[in-house]
Amino acid sequence: MSGGTTVDYFVHEQGLCESTAVGPGTRVWAFAHVLPGARLGADVNVCDNVFIENDVVVGDRVTIKCGVQLWDGVRIADDVFIGPNVTFTNDPFPRSRAYPEVFAQTVVQNGASLGANSTILPGLTIGRNALIGAGTVVTRDVPPNAIVVGNPGRIVGYAGAERPTTPPAVPTPESADPETTGFRLQRLRKAVDMRGSLVATEFTDLPFVPQRTFLVYDVPSKDVRGEHAHRACEQFLVCVSGSVNVLADDGTHRQEFVLDDPSVGIHLKAMTWGTQYKYSPGTVLMVFASLPYDDADYIRSYDEFLSLVEAKSA
Repeated sequence: MSGGTTVDYFVHEQGLCESTAVGPGTRVWAFAHVLPGARLGADVNVCDNVFIENDVVVGDRVTIKCGVQLWDGVRIADDVFIGPNVTFTNDPFPRSRAYPEVFAQTVVQNGASLGANSTILPGLTIGRNALIGAGTVVTRDVPPNAIVVGNPGRIVGYAGAERPTTPPAVPTPESADPETTGFRLQRLRKAVDMRGSLVATEFTDLPFVPQRTFLVYDVPSKDVRGEHAHRACEQFLVCVSGSVNVLADDGTHRQEFVLDDPSVGIHLKAMTWGTQYKYSPGTVLMVFASLPYDDADYIRSYDEFLSLVEAKSA
């Protein structure tokens, strides 16, 4: 802020901002240091004792709390919260005075929040609206909306979804309106006597006549399956053994279910984002599909999914 140049951002008298690529309304506070190559959006709040290296891009309305360093390769999208002393890394095998040809690029997408003292390993993507708990060590990409805690970080829930509850002894047949959402629970026919229990399903009992079925099993409890939508294919999920949490998201409504009764399944319509996680030991998940396998039918990017939903409703 020298030479009489008028700027529309604020730098504290004890802060140092060498970059001029700074958006309006941004504030750089005391003892913070922004290198010349960094790019900061509008209305960014850079708190005390923050260091921002050259090859760093920060979006609009980002909060960077005290004690954070943003190293080369870090990309921060709009509306991100970075808590005190969050640690970013950009070299998986660091040595003193030995630098990689290219630093790993770490991306934090729109609306994500990183809790105090969390550590983000290099080259990862933190999905939009994800929540990283305080002290979490993030070792893998984080899906959109995921709530991640622990060391190593693991998914314990999803932001914006109704929280799972213990199912009643007799499950409610429908927990979502099939006319207004892309998903619903459905109870299957069940017979119980002293010899045991039997669930019998005619294909005509399902919302569609299946053309394919597959089993998901031996999934470590910390791992996540699904994380995609289908353009045309519908699915019906039944947990035949154990339990699993299912997140269903049609772009407007997001709800989480616990499948732990083989007489209850969940119908995921086409253009519904589905995620399964929290597999208990020995869980077997059976999936019926309305169409044969077609890789082109998959939507694997949540951003692309939201764009297609928005275009469809326009």
